[in-house]
Amino acid sequence: MKVVLLHAFPLDERMWEPQRGIVPDAIAPRLYGRGRSMDAWAESIANEAEDELVLVGASMGGYCALALARRAPERVRGVLLVGARPDADSEERREGRAATIDLIRTEGPEALWREMAPKLFADESRADERLLYRDPEGLVSAVEAIRDRADSTDVVRALGDRARFLIGEHDPFVSADELEGFDVCEIARAGHLLNVEYPDEFNAELLEFLAGV
Repeated sequence: MKVVLLHAFPLDERMWEPQRGIVPDAIAPRLYGRGRSMDAWAESIANEAEDELVLVGASMGGYCALALARRAPERVRGVLLVGARPDADSEERREGRAATIDLIRTEGPEALWREMAPKLFADESRADERLLYRDPEGLVSAVEAIRDRADSTDVVRALGDRARFLIGEHDPFVSADELEGFDVCEIARAGHLLNVEYPDEFNAELLEFLAGV
């Protein structure tokens, strides 16, 4: 069984450093540069990772995890979705993606970070700009992949008790109430990037999840 840590946007695989001590054998691939869709990313990860998989996906990484679970459900032992949602983008969210792409192209990754950091962390003092991925075209391709992803509600339902959502109390992108009917755990005080903002609490939940798969 291989644990695969799939990172959030606009960060990269370095965001998982707080988890390295508890899952030292996990792999944490970089998602940027693997194609222009979640399906392409999922195919790439499936070919790269061997054996049965436990997928831990944060936000964008959660969408990749669901695409992989759709592609190879027989290989997936469990999916922990961190600050991710099962549905596709609404028209309103798609409009927001267009604004994000424009921001990246006109003002660069640093401007993107300034706009997103208050949304990613309830306690902005815990934000670490060093984790920002700084290639503009890679970021734009990622936004497009997020925007165009399929609705994966059916995938989560098919996973049943193999899937769990982990949500921050102050996450502006998804709430526990929106995930009614699924297995959801909410971490108090936290924002969107739980594993960076509250690593001890996150690690406890991760270990509990891994013990059950």
